[in-house]
Order: sequence, then C-alpha cells, then structure tokens
Amino acid sequence: MFSNIFKGSGVFIPHESLINLPELLYTRITVMDNFFTQNSSEEPDDIPQTENFVWILGRKYSAKKDIDAIRKDIRSRLWFTYRKGFVPIGGFGSSFTSDKGWGCMLRCGQMVLGQALVSLHLGRDWRWTPDTKSSTYLNILRRFEDRRAAPYSIHQIALMGASEGKDVGQWFGPNTIAQVLKKLVVYDDWSSITIHVALDNALVINDIVRQCRVEGATTAEVDGEKPLKAPSQWKPLLLLIPLRLGLSDINPIYINGLKTSFQFPQSLGIIGGKPSHALYFIGYVGEEVIFLDPHTTQKAGSVDQKSDDNETEFDATYHCKIASRIPMTEMDPSVALCFFCATEKDFRSLCRLMQDQLISNEKQPLLEICAERPTTWSPAEDVASEALGATASTFLGPTSDDGFELLG
Repeated sequence: MFSNIFKGSGVFIPHESLINLPELLYTRITVMDNFFTQNSSEEPDDIPQTENFVWILGRKYSAKKDIDAIRKDIRSRLWFTYRKGFVPIGGFGSSFTSDKGWGCMLRCGQMVLGQALVSLHLGRDWRWTPDTKSSTYLNILRRFEDRRAAPYSIHQIALMGASEGKDVGQWFGPNTIAQVLKKLVVYDDWSSITIHVALDNALVINDIVRQCRVEGATTAEVDGEKPLKAPSQWKPLLLLIPLRLGLSDINPIYINGLKTSFQFPQSLGIIGGKPSHALYFIGYVGEEVIFLDPHTTQKAGSVDQKSDDNETEFDATYHCKIASRIPMTEMDPSVALCFFCATEKDFRSLCRLMQDQLISNEKQPLLEICAERPTTWSPAEDVASEALGATASTFLGPTSDDGFELLG
C-alpha cells in the first residue's frame, strides 16, 4: 500500500526500497517542496513573453522589455468590482446591499467612465501608487463610491436604469449602460464631460460637434475643486459605440478592426465580455484581449481623504494587481467601443483614423461615418434605438440586451 504514496512523484522507486520508508518520505517531501518553491517564484501569467506588441488603451509596449511599465499602466486604471455591505439600493426595505451576481456590467461602465475622468483631469501618463493622495484623484474616486449621493455610484446607475425600464438587480448590456451613463453625466458639472452614444453603427460627425460645442461649457481644472467656466468651449467627449458583431459568437471578420481600435490614442477600450460575464477590455496582445474583471466581491467603504491606514488600504482595492486575458474569438458579440476626445482636434483625428483604418481598410467595417444623419433616419427610430432593454440576447442572461442591428 505504501507504493501509492509515491505515485505521481516523477521518480521510479523499486518495491524493495520501501524498507527505507523514512528516508524515502523525506525525499518525497523535499521533491514536493522544491516543486512548490519553483512555482511560487515564477512570473505571473498576466502578460505572455512574446515578440508581439502589447497595446493598452492606445499605448504600445514590448512584452519583453516593458513588462514593468505595462503592469504599472494596468494597475493605474480604476478597477470597480462587486461590493457588499452598502446602504440598500432603493432605500428602506430593499434587499440590495450587494451587487454580486448582477452588477458586473454596471461596474464595467464605471471603469470606462472612471478612465475618461482620469484621462481628462490627470492625464493618460498619470500613474497610481499606494501613496497617491492627489485631491483630484480622490475627488474622482469618491464619485464612484457605493453611496446614494455619489454621482456615479452603483445606486445612481441602478436607479437610473430602473427609471428606464430596468429593475434593480436586472442585468445590463453594453447599450444599456451607455445610455444610463449618458444621462448621469448631465448632472455632474465638475466632471466636465459629455457622452455621445452612436446609434445604428453610424457616427454622425455634426451631431457630435453640435453636442460638444456648448456656449459657456465647463472645462476641467487640474487639481481644482471647481470646474473652470469658459466661453464657447468644446465639451470633452466620451464616445460610446454599441455594436453587435455576430449572433451568438463574434464574427472573426471583425477581429482585426477590434485590434486596431485599441491602437488609437483616443482609445478607452471596449465594454463587453463573454457570455454571462461582463468584462472591461483595455488592450490586446497577439490574438488575446486583456481585461479587468469586476467579478470579485469586496466590502463597501470610503477612501475619504486617505488620511489613515484603513483608507489607504481601501484605496488599493480600486486597483487590480494582475490583468487577465482571453482569446478574442471568445468575446461575446455584444460590445461597445469607447473613445475619449478631450478636444475637437482629438475628435477630428479620431474620425480620420476610423475612416482610414477601420473603414477603408476593412472588407466588413465595424461602423460607418457620415457628416449628417441620413434623411431616411426618423426621430421615431432614435427613440426606439435608445429604449433600454428593448430586445433579449444571450449576453448577460435572458433579460439583456439591447436592440442592436446585426452586422454581417
């Protein structure tokens, strides 16, 4: 019976040697100790050692030479996950004190909006450290805390969805979260951005220009508590483009276009996921997408002024140490491309990049660009397209998403 002890050790031990059982047991334990010691010292498998370039939100890295820079970039993104123990959503009598099991797409929406605010108020080159105490950074973070008064809390997002036909606790899809965030940013002057949700796979340039050129618009003030007023200002733009790129699986013809979109300097990644699993895609390497996963449940709390150890530790829960990746072919076909244009020049540049690299170079483009709305596009179609939860799909369960036009 003792011979069973040594099965799987990788070392042949003759039966006659079992008389030296204590010595052999020591050998066996030593072998196993060495095995686990070797494994524990290995590099994390977040970024493969490959000749392929790594792209993270418009930044190009070498997988072999820039691994530390890649990880710092990823860890500096705001990571919003399931939380538990917050004040009930919906007030007294509500049982929703956690969003575990239903809030993953809401958290992905928070991540892309958080990245837009970081890009605007702190810059794309900004990097987080455990000692970060910038008032602007803390101001951004507090806007997403799990409390009713925070402009982009799980409470605000869930209740805004409910006012549009999505009950609290129902799954959202990419289009739903895009429409909800579009409505919420209107009430937040400090954040100083506007959201445009492109409809029917078409980017209408003059619609966006009219939306962003606002007399007396508010603009960002770095490290300031109040927005700066300016006459005739471009309102910084978070552009969300919901698409459906297949029926139940993503059509491989769109993979190259998705890769290209991550390379644009204006890229804020992709809201999407895999079936029943919302994810925030922030880049790619080879044939795999790199993502932040909201499916970790953490305690609710506040970073406040980050003035003690508890608040410092809580701040760290908003930054993911290790990203993950999946093959692009495993992505759900329901996605929303995300871009941030702080200036009109950024937007014009994005339009040129899309035309040259996403449309002219592709047999089946992800989207189309036009100067004005087609005359056949009626207001009634707009209302129907913006209706939340209009059509069921496979993305996040039987109650999701969202009235996409099928491409290809």
